[in-house]
Amino acid sequence: MRDMVEIGMGRTARRTYELQDVNIVPSRRTRSSKEVSTGWQLDAYRFDTPILSHPTDAIGSPEFAIELGKLGGLGVLNAEGLFSRHRDAEAKLEEVVALAASDITGVSAIRRLQELHASPLDPELLAASVGRVRDAGVTVAVRASPQRARELTPVLVQAGIDLLVIHGTIISAEHVSNEDSAGEPLNLKTFIGDLDVPVVAGGVSDHRTALHLMRTGAAGVIVGYGSAEGATTTREVLGIGVPMATAIADAAAARRDYLDETGGRYVHVIADGDIYSSGDVARAIACGADATMLGAPLAIAAEAPGKGWYWPSAAAHPSMPRGAVAPAQLGGLDASEGVSPSLQSILTGPSTEPNGQLNLVGGLRRSMAKAGYSELKEFQKVGLNVAY
Repeated sequence: MRDMVEIGMGRTARRTYELQDVNIVPSRRTRSSKEVSTGWQLDAYRFDTPILSHPTDAIGSPEFAIELGKLGGLGVLNAEGLFSRHRDAEAKLEEVVALAASDITGVSAIRRLQELHASPLDPELLAASVGRVRDAGVTVAVRASPQRARELTPVLVQAGIDLLVIHGTIISAEHVSNEDSAGEPLNLKTFIGDLDVPVVAGGVSDHRTALHLMRTGAAGVIVGYGSAEGATTTREVLGIGVPMATAIADAAAARRDYLDETGGRYVHVIADGDIYSSGDVARAIACGADATMLGAPLAIAAEAPGKGWYWPSAAAHPSMPRGAVAPAQLGGLDASEGVSPSLQSILTGPSTEPNGQLNLVGGLRRSMAKAGYSELKEFQKVGLNVAY
């Protein structure tokens, strides 16, 4: 195969591509950006912008989810985060941020996160968080790990969630348990089939796993594991990583295969990782994603509970954290030092920065217009090239 390279005698590897390796190729026609729609629909729920928040406490407060929902995106709460464990979650987050600012190694902040996550989950706090978002009139999405989905889902359904996100660093349809879980592994196909709410599952990074997850009945599949420069350490800890352009394209191919296999059932692909700018959002859609799940790019918002600091949900793992508490960056400025644009300016502008970190949706809209496309699904067919 042309994309295979020899890395040693008898050992080959596939050549893969990051989003930043890929460029969008304009077509022979252009459009006005006013004629472009960035809306998309997941099951019965329609959104104006293809932006979800990564389920981490750095951007996962109910208030942040409400604000993102009002701006046309989808905020994802973490059922196993600090807001479900501590009544004074904001104060606890301030402790983590203070430790991160005072300890350049980052060890103190991670240790404190682990301690805070060791406190038991409080179903009342979890239900209250769901209720606050639901009462605000926006779509309610909540993440549970594969290990605790069976335990937490009844509480979440009773509280009134609209979407369940079963999310881990890496999961599969065949085995979603790990050494920390008790009892039988979660059978996703049976579990999803018994639920009345749609499920989004991930992350995955290859065609086969994506296709298997689609066959469980998931409404959406998350591609990637929330990688963010300086914050996510899955590659360092586990040695696992697939560049996002390739991972998204592979999942999109699985979606096509599943569409043919089922005679028309469409499963949404959500890209989660290495997306930092409006150009990256556009590239992710062009590679085949229906929407993007953002972490660090949203952590610079004034509304973010992490106050300009970001860490992935895997950073609090009790025995093997796969993330650091890192300052969110806005160009050459440090959001952890008080440079905090509003969430609205991050999503829809106006922008004063030339690097694409503000007005993400506006940049996507203009990219689609320059390439001659008016709908996200059409834009998935745009021409691409690779510079190397």
